[in-house]
Amino acid sequence: MRFGVFYELQLPRPWEKGDEQRLFHQALAQVALADKLGYDYAWEVEHHFLDEYSHSSAPEVFLAAAAAQTSRIRLGHGIRQVIPNYNHPARTAETLATLDIVSNGRVEFGFGEGATRLELGGFKIPAKEKRAMAIEAAEQIANMMVFTPYPGFDGKYFSMPCRNVLPKPVQSPHPPIWMACTNRDTIKIAASLGVGALAFSFVDPAEARKWADIYYGIVKSDECVPVGHTVNANIAMVSSFSVYRDRAEAIRRGHEGFEFFSYALNALVAHDTVPGRTNLWGEYLKLRGNRTEQVIADVEGISGRASGIGTPDDMRAHLKALQDSGIDQVIFMQQAGRNKHEHICESLELFASEVMAEFTAEVEARERRKQEELAPYFEAALKRKKWMRELADDEVPVVPASVAKAQVNR
Repeated sequence: MRFGVFYELQLPRPWEKGDEQRLFHQALAQVALADKLGYDYAWEVEHHFLDEYSHSSAPEVFLAAAAAQTSRIRLGHGIRQVIPNYNHPARTAETLATLDIVSNGRVEFGFGEGATRLELGGFKIPAKEKRAMAIEAAEQIANMMVFTPYPGFDGKYFSMPCRNVLPKPVQSPHPPIWMACTNRDTIKIAASLGVGALAFSFVDPAEARKWADIYYGIVKSDECVPVGHTVNANIAMVSSFSVYRDRAEAIRRGHEGFEFFSYALNALVAHDTVPGRTNLWGEYLKLRGNRTEQVIADVEGISGRASGIGTPDDMRAHLKALQDSGIDQVIFMQQAGRNKHEHICESLELFASEVMAEFTAEVEARERRKQEELAPYFEAALKRKKWMRELADDEVPVVPASVAKAQVNR
């Protein structure tokens, strides 16, 4: 099993001068620490207009800064909004390739579509068509990173003439592709597209096992037709994260923030909002009351408790259950609500020193066995793909130098 850290860049109200700057730089320091401690991935979201829940609207900038401060941790768009209204596919291809170059081949390309009216309405994206728009764009982004030149495309949701999209990524044929998944239906779609599943839902091990069985069952079936030029068969699942040797203190440090993450996400989808004015943190505290001590009392004395918020032993039990369920990577949700930077760093260090090695010792051997087992299915899936045809030299269109011609004709 591999491990990642995850960033929404949450900033609950009230906001004071310098809070955003401090938040960004503390998150970068946490990624640098995670790199030093041996974590495998750092995932950064892209959201727009979501006050308090996510101030991460330009992940390519954050990840580039992280690339400069790290040497081995993989840098994941978890996810990049690929619908053309958000980001033109050519711009996404250029951004991914540039980040792959500056990071020496450490990029992971997760794509998604957005879920809130604030985002979809802000960019005038029809909610009923957003998934189809995202999948169409993701396939062409992969093509843009591979073809020289990109032959051009006339699709349902965007069109583009033949151009050579530059630069090209370090990883060949392109960075691994993932898709945001929130339920069994999207797990099925990710598997059918031959991409990794970024499972942004908090499910128990029994449900995780069902997701894994469904996902790998489809990857091995005729339903799998890759959207990219390779198959990336992996499931990454988000988990709560606050580790301390005293369980009660771990809960005090992390439970409130984790609970706010879930509350805010649901509120942004289900509740009306007033841009720049709605106070999610205030609403959450009013509804929540003083629940932390009750949570502590409820779990006091329970041995063998499995949770991402608790002692190293609690975390071991939690991860063992997920590992047995077939999950390939656990992504820790440590920066949530008002969780403190120093507590996050202490959790990262304690987990790395006392728990991580038990789950990473055999990871490379396991991945080799998995790759060998799935290789025939990958080959069959790629044969089912309808490939974009590469242009012959005499088919590449000439782009008229209209400005130069106009000047000559004067």
